[in-house]
Amino acid sequence: MERTFIAVKPDGVQRGLCGEIIKRFETRGYKLVAAKFVQASEEHMKNHYLDLKDMPFYAGLCKYMSSGPILAMVWEGESIVKMSRMMLGETNPADSKPGSIRGDLCINIGRNIIHGSDTLENAKKEVALWFKAEEFVTYASCAQPWLYE
Repeated sequence: MERTFIAVKPDGVQRGLCGEIIKRFETRGYKLVAAKFVQASEEHMKNHYLDLKDMPFYAGLCKYMSSGPILAMVWEGESIVKMSRMMLGETNPADSKPGSIRGDLCINIGRNIIHGSDTLENAKKEVALWFKAEEFVTYASCAQPWLYE
């Protein structure tokens, strides 16, 4: 099974959307294996978004992401990196389809409520950046036989 990193950004937390976002992943059939509610430092966010360091919005993004609490999570499931990106919608909510998290819940690119790893390689890096091995919970989901052949 793949794992991916998902974070409810400060705007999503402030708007009370953590439960809705968790519900969408659970309803889809994915398994939550790690979660924590944190206020990340600006330095941590600079490391997280290092691949965007040459973009004009980088400094503002890092400052914003460290401005309030974040719900950091690791979800597990078949093809979860690809599927979670589809669930999130486009980075710009105006380009997101109804039914996606961003398409349904936000309107502005600078306040797009959620982050999700874009590749399996980045998911591994992001998971390792945010979570230690002992923070994962291993368990058998009773729904697994109903989700997978």
